[in-house]
Amino acid sequence: MALLDVDRSIVVVIDFQGKLMEMIERPALVKAAAVRLIRIADLFKVPVVLTEQYAKGLGGTHPEIRAAFDAAATERRYLDKTSFGCCGDPAFERLLREVRPGLPPEERQVVVAGIEAHVCVMQTVLELLATGHEVHLCWEAVSGRGAEYRKHALERMAQAGAALTNHESVAFEWARHKDHPAFKALSNLLKEGQLA
Repeated sequence: MALLDVDRSIVVVIDFQGKLMEMIERPALVKAAAVRLIRIADLFKVPVVLTEQYAKGLGGTHPEIRAAFDAAATERRYLDKTSFGCCGDPAFERLLREVRPGLPPEERQVVVAGIEAHVCVMQTVLELLATGHEVHLCWEAVSGRGAEYRKHALERMAQAGAALTNHESVAFEWARHKDHPAFKALSNLLKEGQLA
C-alpha cells in the first residue's frame, strides 16, 4: 500500500445521517474526525464526494459535517443513493471520474469516512477494492451501532486489503514535507483541539 498522493486521492464521506448519528459508537469523535478530514481535503485541494442513503427517509447529513462539505472550495460532488454500497449506484463511478478525470480506478486512492461500518461503508470498500481502487479507511471517522459491529467490519475491510489510517496520517502523507504550502494552515487546524 503506497503513501497517499495528493494528486491521486479522493475523499468519500458516506451517509453521516439523521438519527443514526445519535446511535453510533463514539459519535463525537466520529463527527469531529469527519469534519476535520473534509477541512484537510480542502486545504490540499483533494476532491470530496459526500453520499446520503435515501435522504428522504433517513434525513440529511449531520449539520456540522454538511457545513464543512458546503464550505469547501475543493472539487465536491453529492450523491443521494438507494443502494447500500456506493458502487451499487452507477452515478458513483461517474462522480469519481469527474473529480479525477483521466485517472483509472487502479490509480485512484480513496480515503473513506462514514457510517455504518458493517453496511454501507463495508459494501463500498469491498466493491472499491474489487474494482482495483486503493482504499484508506480513517478508523476514527468510521462507526456503527455498537463497538463489535465496528470492530469486525474494520477487521474484514483490512483483511480484504484496505489500509487502516486516521485523518492526521492522511494529512501528513498529503503534505510529505514541512515546506508544503498548506502545512502551516494544517498545523493550525490540528492545534484547534483534541478530538473527543
